[in-house]
Amino acid sequence: MQLYNSLTARKELFTIPTDRPVTLYVCGVTPYDTTHMGHARTYLVFDVLIRYLQWKGAEVLYCQNVTDVDDPLFERAQRDGLHWYDLAEQQIEQYRSDSAGMNFIPPTYFPRASEEIAGMITMIERLIELKHAYVRQGNVYFSIHTDPDFGRMAHTGYADLLAIANQRGNDPLDPLKDDPLDFVLWKTGKPGDPTWPSPWGAGRPGWHIECSAMTTRYLGNQIDIHGGGRDLVFPHHSCEIAQTEPVTGVTPFAHIWMHTGLVWLGEAKMSKSLGNLVFARDALKAYDADILRLYLLTFSYRKDFSYEDAGVQHTRQRVDGLRAAVHAPSGSGAVLDLSGYRDEFDQHMGNNLRTSYAIHTLETAAASILQAAEAQQDVQSAQATLRELAGVLGLRLA
Repeated sequence: MQLYNSLTARKELFTIPTDRPVTLYVCGVTPYDTTHMGHARTYLVFDVLIRYLQWKGAEVLYCQNVTDVDDPLFERAQRDGLHWYDLAEQQIEQYRSDSAGMNFIPPTYFPRASEEIAGMITMIERLIELKHAYVRQGNVYFSIHTDPDFGRMAHTGYADLLAIANQRGNDPLDPLKDDPLDFVLWKTGKPGDPTWPSPWGAGRPGWHIECSAMTTRYLGNQIDIHGGGRDLVFPHHSCEIAQTEPVTGVTPFAHIWMHTGLVWLGEAKMSKSLGNLVFARDALKAYDADILRLYLLTFSYRKDFSYEDAGVQHTRQRVDGLRAAVHAPSGSGAVLDLSGYRDEFDQHMGNNLRTSYAIHTLETAAASILQAAEAQQDVQSAQATLRELAGVLGLRLA
């Protein structure tokens, strides 16, 4: 199949292996304010990717982490008067419930960063040995100048990289850094933050090293596909590349870097910091999973779009049309053959998950079934085909 690779900025051939599982890592939630439709859209895209790969005969090892060691979680727990671990537990259970409600396939591995600290320390120690990192007053920093290709996935220059990093938590004025863009591998933390013992003193890992440690532990030193939202291209995923490849000695870290567009609400990106969120649990009270999935899959996965309730309401009619087709009474006349639709569907999905085109194929097939059923044709095998193809998109059509 063809998949767009953010690292090379082009579609590339991804050959589905036949002798081993496909390895997929997707950066998971920081467990507070879960699960909004921005989360849902990202994990839906990778859920559909997994379903398509399985439909093609592949086994998939899927790792999705929980970032339960991060400033926003600690700050929210302090604000709400909760222990950070208890808040994380509550939100993880909410996320599991929302994921089941959206009909997401559970990940093979679902590690929590707080339980993987030892592996992170081992990676940091190796980076120091290789002189990719330096220690200052209990903090450890990655030196970006040891990686000539640092930030290449962002396809921009140093000034832009620094500006983006500063918007996403980087402290360019940290006097302990050699370069404002050097990033934290281990830090002493703020008073009241949880800490863990390390060779450099009590502290906690930086965000980026968490995913590198979990990816390599559960999926190996090189993986097939690494994914997440587009806002992770830099700095998060770029830093993962910079710190992982020296430790493993394997390049590329991931064959395909796959990123989803962002979900907007009105004039602003849906985000926790702005509080302009539509939660999956609330949407699922008004619409079933088939409607929400079909609505979100109507848009190209790489593009941003604005979530609109009117659009979801309109999608209800589209789902009703598919359901009418799979439940239409069959006649005993000529058998309706939908094999051509299966091939068309496969072509669209194999071309970088063109789900909007695949949905059009389903709707055209559904119209053919309804017309044939009215003419008393035998549509049973055609209905089975429509259910099968809809299942690749995770639609139940019950």
